[in-house]
Amino acid sequence: MTTDIKELENSALELRRLALKIIFQAGSGHPGGSLSATDLMTALFFGGILRYDSSNPKDPKRDRFLLSKGHASGIHYSVLARAGFIEVSDLDDYRKINSKRFLSGHCHPKTPGVEIASGSLGQGLSVAHGIALGTRLQGFDSKTYVILGDGEIQEGQIWEAAMSASKFKSNNLIAIVDFNKVAQDNITKDLKDIEPIEAKWESFGWDVHRIDGHKMDEIMKVLQLPAHPDKPRVIIADTIKGKGVSFMEGQTAWHGVAPSKEDYEKALKELE
Repeated sequence: MTTDIKELENSALELRRLALKIIFQAGSGHPGGSLSATDLMTALFFGGILRYDSSNPKDPKRDRFLLSKGHASGIHYSVLARAGFIEVSDLDDYRKINSKRFLSGHCHPKTPGVEIASGSLGQGLSVAHGIALGTRLQGFDSKTYVILGDGEIQEGQIWEAAMSASKFKSNNLIAIVDFNKVAQDNITKDLKDIEPIEAKWESFGWDVHRIDGHKMDEIMKVLQLPAHPDKPRVIIADTIKGKGVSFMEGQTAWHGVAPSKEDYEKALKELE
């Protein structure tokens, strides 16, 4: 754990390389959304924000992390390996049938460190709120963090959960929107424009913060803020799909396609 910004940036660079490696080796996966979420997950897991013990992943007093956009499993598993929940060598089984650590294309709770089966988009905030309520009822001071995709917040269930969390004053719930503005096959705003996104969350009774989701100092600053007295918090993180690899950035084509050997080698050179 560190709060050194440069060290966290270097960790994020390493994790981008690792996520691309396992997607390339598997021949399938979702590089774009994995790379856009990397800085956010690096800060959570290695910046002293998320309270966890990788040797005891079911500690009832732990903080919880949920990746609602579960197709970005490439970065989730890479983070879990670096955090000690699984071995780095386990990543060789990514997206393989009968993998030892159940490293499926969408995250599964059989994998140590994974809280829920995710990837059915729009459900993560509801589950995260349920967990936040449960830990509060148990008297724990745990926090629940959930990363949402900007495409999935076009779904109605997200806003039902948002209303519920506000009603119950669930200030131990922190949602982070990976606002990379690119969905599977189109630009997000051309599907359903979610702007003005801050005003929407504010109108649902949330404590709203907007940051650059690739500036580690901004990420750490907002994650270190004390909880609001009686509101859940949402962090709108403006990100770039495929961040760090020029030919992937902002491109719908890299939502769910593994790089060729040539593209993989080009990407690694850019991530040196």
